[in-house]
Amino acid sequence: MYRFEIYKDKAGEFRFRFRASNGQTLFASEGYSAKASAVAAIESIKKNAPGATTDDQTTAMA
Repeated sequence: MYRFEIYKDKAGEFRFRFRASNGQTLFASEGYSAKASAVAAIESIKKNAPGATTDDQTTAMA
């Protein structure tokens, strides 16, 4: 099961990471000074990006 994890980094900032069912980290966030900001970012991702597309900018333009 996929999951978000909220944690505190060494600098005391709140961060989150998104893990796959095998435990692999798929992506991690920037640092937030408030836990509520990290939670809000997670909720925004859940709400606003379910159908996000991929923009591959490594493809050469013809």
